Amino acid sequence: MSRLVLFNKPYGVLSQFSGAELRETLAHFIPLPGVYPAGRLDKDSEGLLLLTDDGRLQHRLSHPRHKAWKTYWIQVEGEPSPEQIERLSAGVSLKDGPTRPARVRAIPEPALWPRDPPVRFRRAIPTAWIEIAIHEGRNRQVRRMSAAVGLPTLRLVRVAVGEWRLDGLAPGEYRVIEVESPAAAHAPVKPKRRPSPPRGRAQRGSTP
Repeated sequence: MSRLVLFNKPYGVLSQFSGAELRETLAHFIPLPGVYPAGRLDKDSEGLLLLTDDGRLQHRLSHPRHKAWKTYWIQVEGEPSPEQIERLSAGVSLKDGPTRPARVRAIPEPALWPRDPPVRFRRAIPTAWIEIAIHEGRNRQVRRMSAAVGLPTLRLVRVAVGEWRLDGLAPGEYRVIEVESPAAAHAPVKPKRRPSPPRGRAQRGSTP
């Protein structure tokens, strides 16, 4: 079995354990040796970050080839039109190429913790919330997608990665669970070898 850590990363925290003297890192919240992030969240994003002590599981969770859907709730500037939702769903063109189709829908404002620091709003411009699920891993992809259709992201919270969800975790909290290692789950089953008959005796079913 492998350890899987579900962590609610607060705003401004870096998705690494070292190398940043002036910012908070994972080391400030997770005192567990031998675990490493499976994927990343940029410092301006919040929500579910997975960590594990199993290299194979880390690869399976973070590599786009395995198609683990990542679900985000994003607060955007403006009110999304059906056409903008459709464009996001179909895939948009970014500087590094078109994105794959996504699962996108408008949602009511979710019940979330207050962000620290608070989001800066412009009084004359309304805001709205969108749920978007992708299975790619480009840098700041969701923010770039929303900007490409004219909906700048104000706040971004990842709420799920594959089957694992943020449910019940406050910012800065983590939960450790045990999961089966991909190596164990996909190990080939070796056929059982039949014992050789003693020398000088015939095998059952054969001609003596």
